[in-house]
Amino acid sequence: MQHIKAYFDKQATSKKGRGLSNYYWKEITNYCNYFSHEDSSVLEIGCGSGDLLAGISGNRKVGIDFSEKQIAWAKEKYANTSIEFLVMDANHITLNEQFDYIIISNLIGFVDDVQAVFEQVQKVCHPNTKIIVQYYNSLWEPVLKLAEIIGLKTKSPLQNWLNSKDVNNLLFVSGFDVYRNSKRFIFPLYIPIIAELFNLVLAKFPIFRFFSLNNYSFAKPLPQSNSGEYKTKYSTTVVIPARNESGNIENAITRLPKFGKHVEIIFIEGNSTDDTWQKIKEIQQKYKDTHDIKIGQQKGKGKADAVREGYKIATGDILMILDADLTVPPEDIPKFYDAIASSKGDFINGTRLVYPMEKEAMRFLNYLGNHFFSWAFTWLLDQRFKDTLCGTKVMFRKDYIKLTKNRKYFGEFDPFGDFDLLFGAHKLNLKIVEIPIRYRERTYGSTNISRFKHGVILLRMCAFASRKCKFI
Repeated sequence: MQHIKAYFDKQATSKKGRGLSNYYWKEITNYCNYFSHEDSSVLEIGCGSGDLLAGISGNRKVGIDFSEKQIAWAKEKYANTSIEFLVMDANHITLNEQFDYIIISNLIGFVDDVQAVFEQVQKVCHPNTKIIVQYYNSLWEPVLKLAEIIGLKTKSPLQNWLNSKDVNNLLFVSGFDVYRNSKRFIFPLYIPIIAELFNLVLAKFPIFRFFSLNNYSFAKPLPQSNSGEYKTKYSTTVVIPARNESGNIENAITRLPKFGKHVEIIFIEGNSTDDTWQKIKEIQQKYKDTHDIKIGQQKGKGKADAVREGYKIATGDILMILDADLTVPPEDIPKFYDAIASSKGDFINGTRLVYPMEKEAMRFLNYLGNHFFSWAFTWLLDQRFKDTLCGTKVMFRKDYIKLTKNRKYFGEFDPFGDFDLLFGAHKLNLKIVEIPIRYRERTYGSTNISRFKHGVILLRMCAFASRKCKFI
């Protein structure tokens, strides 16, 4: 490892950074920062000069590197910041704290034992820590070697050229669950217009994407066996937005099983033309001795507004949505609790498109539309989605609070709430998991969704969000 150390010490002495252009490092920094949050603690392993860490949002930032000269340079550059830089080997991490967000950028190519490094990372993780590992696409090995020969890139020692499957496997055997892979950046030199065309547009599409320079693996610690302790660990708030659903209100209560530590139910009524509000008040009184029921009326319009009103007064550790039409069976709700409480995911999304559904549960055009949006989201967010518009979505309240702070990034663009929550969860770097449910026919009332009017709104939202989370 001495030749590796000498290489990084030389870079610090020559003040050349990490051997590639500022444009290249700025791209990595911007992408990693997209997933960070102002309330997160951040650790960068192999921080070098500290430039990447300095460009990341966070309320506590620590960088470690085994090069004393690199750390000395980083401390000098960022002396007027709160960033802490420490000399520490990635093979022997001695920090006595846990971080929300860990970045490992262009490091695994230089270490002798990648698995040993990942196992050390476990020491500084809590169950919901998110890790981003960035590394070169092995297809670029001859190109970068040529760049070193002709002087466009600083010469580096012999590297590990690992592909995504190699890295994902090393993360898994080290105790991590890889939940997303992405590829970015196909033109590392900054030439105005040309660089933007290749990196911001073409690199997002198949074929071009295959030749991206940078690979990313997103991971979190694998769930630890706790002998079912999670079953009673968390309290839950189930928000039920209701408009013209009088005939379903009581069934929502009687059919909802008890699970977790405690279940709080919040009905939010909005602009009904039937007696839904009266029915909600009646049911609250009828079941006050057996159920914790809160009620309210929304001031605005739309399901998203109703859900937000409910979440404002929610007290549960976990937040859930149950549509009052009961097409998602209340009996299935404990599955969502089990998935998030056992750390199988951070955001649980229902999917109606796995099991066969009842004949009148979804009209044909709605069915086609749902498949289109599942394909669009799979491409936009770099992970598989089967169904984006299922009303049942589940997340921790602490993550929802962060999501609301991030809402200014996307804006108030979603009257339904599904896309707002999914895009928000993606930006928070949450692991999104889908739970298949059997979609049922309505037994009372009619749908509040207009296929064509609302379909156009959803398309516009996808186009808008693509500029905020894909073409960045």
